[in-house]
Amino acid sequence: MPKRRNPDPPASPWDSETRLLSWLAMVAAILSFLFYFRNGEVMLYGDAIAHINIARRVFDSKTPGLLQLGTVWLPLPHLLIIPFIVSMRMWQTGAGGSIPSMTGYVFAVIGIFRLTRSSLSRGAVPDTATKAAGWVAAFVLGANPNLIYMQSTAMGESLYLAFFIWAVVFFIESARDPKALTKCGLCLAAACLTRYDGWFLAAAMAGVVLLQVIFFAKKPERANSRKGVVKFLLIAAAAPALWFAYNGIIYRNPLEFENGPYSAKAIEKRSQSASNPGHPGSGSLRVSGLYFFKAAQETWAGNEDLQRAAVIWFVFGCVAGVIVLRRFAGPLLFLLLPVPFYALSIAYGGVPIFIPHWWPFSHYNTRYGLQLLPAFAFGVAMIFYLAVRPGFSTRGLITVYRWISIAGCIVLVVGAYASVWRSGPITLREAQLNMRTRNQLQTDLATWIEKLPPNATLLMYLGDQVGALERAGFPLSHTINEGNHRVWMQPADPAGVWERALADPSKYANYVLALDGDPVWQAVHNLHLPEVVEIHVSGQPRAILYRAR
Repeated sequence: MPKRRNPDPPASPWDSETRLLSWLAMVAAILSFLFYFRNGEVMLYGDAIAHINIARRVFDSKTPGLLQLGTVWLPLPHLLIIPFIVSMRMWQTGAGGSIPSMTGYVFAVIGIFRLTRSSLSRGAVPDTATKAAGWVAAFVLGANPNLIYMQSTAMGESLYLAFFIWAVVFFIESARDPKALTKCGLCLAAACLTRYDGWFLAAAMAGVVLLQVIFFAKKPERANSRKGVVKFLLIAAAAPALWFAYNGIIYRNPLEFENGPYSAKAIEKRSQSASNPGHPGSGSLRVSGLYFFKAAQETWAGNEDLQRAAVIWFVFGCVAGVIVLRRFAGPLLFLLLPVPFYALSIAYGGVPIFIPHWWPFSHYNTRYGLQLLPAFAFGVAMIFYLAVRPGFSTRGLITVYRWISIAGCIVLVVGAYASVWRSGPITLREAQLNMRTRNQLQTDLATWIEKLPPNATLLMYLGDQVGALERAGFPLSHTINEGNHRVWMQPADPAGVWERALADPSKYANYVLALDGDPVWQAVHNLHLPEVVEIHVSGQPRAILYRAR
């Protein structure tokens, strides 16, 4: 009698292929970081410098504590950065801020690999075609030049992508493993504390789970347990609720991040004028959606012909996948959620995106297009899977289709990414163009700040120039800045350290650094303090370093 064949063992989530991929992703993350670090391009983004210094002032400040996290920007990226910038050297170089981003990149690559395999596997063990599709998806995501650059900085794109992708992974796997729904909720909570995109994702997933409870109540095999659903909803809602409570208690306004003086809407309103009525797409979902999708294309390919080809290939993969494999539709719909989110944000949330080939012919927030990269990777992987999956005939037109699809995936992705490398990643070009003069001013300021006595106290409005202190390695605790006041004292805090120092600089500070128009400038320009140096950089406000006492 022939022996009965044992069933295939279930595939381990961290099998040999996943471990190999994790090592490859780590090597890519470290090598790319070293390349950009050596070229001095890790700290080009003003937001990256701000993220590092928000984290630093939690423990390095005259008024340290979690209240230094501020509002508008969500707190998790800053909390993750803190352990890596305790070292003065890691803070001064910005390297500490890159570590969470690099970690997020590695997990994002692993996540898209696992999502592809989980979505396409018919059994416990993925077949060869499914494994190959997983590798294609991982390559498309991990080899993207713009993501490679962004993960080397303290920006939050790669970190959010990791939480985003893994939330979708666990949501899809919850159909087979109810415990995965709790893991999905934890990933959603982390995503909600990283970017506001996560709030939209959490709302969508919560809606789907509630619909499943309603429509599959009589089919227990297709519905998650009510206890698991309640746990998932509570975890997913905890992060937004925590942020509302924090803003309500500290700022006396639960929506401070949305309508406060530092919100996107407030910044846009201050920048509007007769000659600048607003950003493109404001008030129009159609136009705002087009700008976001164009930003995504700019991160995929370096010229318009390849961008159009990438869009055609992406749409074809999505449509073919949904028609042939209905189980492909679930993860795809979640991966496409950035489209409506950014369309709404641009149209009604005061969030602009500027594209170099479209009006106003500039670069701004092009990195937001990376949020659609997982969907692009998933769509290309689907085309590859449909071409190599077993069950197709090997004759005639089917064979031609297979070879065209396989060759098309390889040629398109390699050609598109090569064009990006030739022209330079658009996210890097944006930072180089927009931050050139500001970084020059910060470098010049740092040169003079380094000459101050070690125990000197500096009165300064940090604002956009906090990078000068970071470059100089000047402790934030030796400064009096706008973060040294009690924000819950509304509308002003006359007894605050910041306010008292502005009223009498010589009493509280040894030196004063004022930039034309900032609060320190307004407070001291009529006091006739002795000037140490006056610094001029084209395109930036005049800066004067005074000796206060």
